[in-house]
Amino acid sequence: MVGITPAEKKTLITRNLQETLGDDKLTKILAERDLKIYWGTATTGKPHVAYFVPMSKIADFLKAGCEVTILFADLHAYLDNMKAPWSLLELRTQYYEQVIKAMLSSIGVPLEKLKFVKGSDYQLSKEYTLDVYKLSSVVTQHDAKKAGAEVVKQVEYPLLSGLLYPGLQALDEEYLKVDAQFGGVDQRKIFTFSEKYLPQLGYEKRIHFMNPMVPGLAGGKMSSSEEDSKIDLLDSPANVKKKLKKAFCEPGNIADNGLLSFVKHVLFSLFKEGEGFEVNREAEHGGDATFLKYEDLEKYYAEDKLHPGDLKATVEKYINRLLDPIRKAFEKPELQKLSAAAYPPPAKVKAGAAPAAGADEDAPHRLDIRVGKVVEVARHPDADTLYVLKIDLAEEQPRTIISGLVKFVTQEELDQRLVAVLCNLKPSKMRGILSEGMVLCTSNADHTVVEPIVLPSNATPGSRLYFEGFSGTPDEQLNPKKKVWEKLSADFKTNSDGLAVWKDNFLLTPEGEKLSSKLANCSIK
Repeated sequence: MVGITPAEKKTLITRNLQETLGDDKLTKILAERDLKIYWGTATTGKPHVAYFVPMSKIADFLKAGCEVTILFADLHAYLDNMKAPWSLLELRTQYYEQVIKAMLSSIGVPLEKLKFVKGSDYQLSKEYTLDVYKLSSVVTQHDAKKAGAEVVKQVEYPLLSGLLYPGLQALDEEYLKVDAQFGGVDQRKIFTFSEKYLPQLGYEKRIHFMNPMVPGLAGGKMSSSEEDSKIDLLDSPANVKKKLKKAFCEPGNIADNGLLSFVKHVLFSLFKEGEGFEVNREAEHGGDATFLKYEDLEKYYAEDKLHPGDLKATVEKYINRLLDPIRKAFEKPELQKLSAAAYPPPAKVKAGAAPAAGADEDAPHRLDIRVGKVVEVARHPDADTLYVLKIDLAEEQPRTIISGLVKFVTQEELDQRLVAVLCNLKPSKMRGILSEGMVLCTSNADHTVVEPIVLPSNATPGSRLYFEGFSGTPDEQLNPKKKVWEKLSADFKTNSDGLAVWKDNFLLTPEGEKLSSKLANCSIK
């Protein structure tokens, strides 16, 4: 780029990164020519606003004169425990291309300076396939599993596809003919894997750039699979407001604040010279304020001078500015059709209806089991052995569920406890009170010891639990005449380690964590 020194290019390239591997090599290349870099994204869940973090960094790379390639990693999406079914790969790749181009246009990035590549266009070639075999002959199973630990979905018995994933990402660096790869810090183990193994195939070690992981709106990583943690790129202004209203934003807390992270890594990197973060407030609440440096905003918030509501309202304004051009682009009928085809709504099995042709009638995916939080415990007015529980399942209001745990668990032990709830049983009255589900518990053979299944402390109320190896949409309501629950519950138990299983398939949280009990080899009902 004319008028910018190698040192200035390096500053643009590395600003806001958490880590760079290969700093000396970067300095050497920039002294001779512009850098070639790629960023890849597996075409799985719908991209959300956190994707503006890598997009704004790509804008920095272009300002520094880099040659940038964006890889739509369709095969990676399939290899990662089939997060994208083979039948949807092409449609999702098309969706990613359209939405990412719309994002880049939204922040003023000229698309003609970018190169877009689909993984399967070269990853199925004879040469690439031979290199995959060569790599598999030198990589240990331990290193392959370790490399993918932060990226590939972790399960007890990993599929071979997940072990191949890091090797393919390493080979992409060579086949895309780049100097560097850019990704989140969660990719670090894959990057060091690449640095170790590419030279063993006679290929050059690359530079690696890592962005920090931006907290989600609820705290923790922003994820496509956690609805409330992210704002979809096509969310309406009303939905943006609703999700930001729920966002975790503790007064004075700057350590785990997804809103401030978004402002730092996206908005301030996009502001033009002289432009700042403008907060509009009533005079009695401090009046309007403009922050030209992120550090000043962070300090102001840490000192409790900016109310979380005012921060949310300001971020809402800027997010809608970013999303407006994307929403407008997707008003086109062909893009609306693409969106619906790439991410079809799950087909529901109505109460009393037979499953689709070919479906396994006795498969456990038909059970709608969710994380619940007990928010109220009371004794049933007409039954000494029953509790009346109010359980938060992230619905409009808590569900009322009757549970026969009085003899086994105290009210104090149940209050505020996380529980696993079977949510699609037909509601039924128990001694005059309608029960809308069942708390899943383990029980010994003579029913003298009963306890609720134990969930990880970080489990999120409302999130759906699933059985390893089974995918599909739960029935809207289990048909009591077909005795679906009775048939499935016969194989629902704890194993010898006290872990919840159905025919040896683990019951898991969305994060892949197992559910347990103090009672081993006992039924779950």
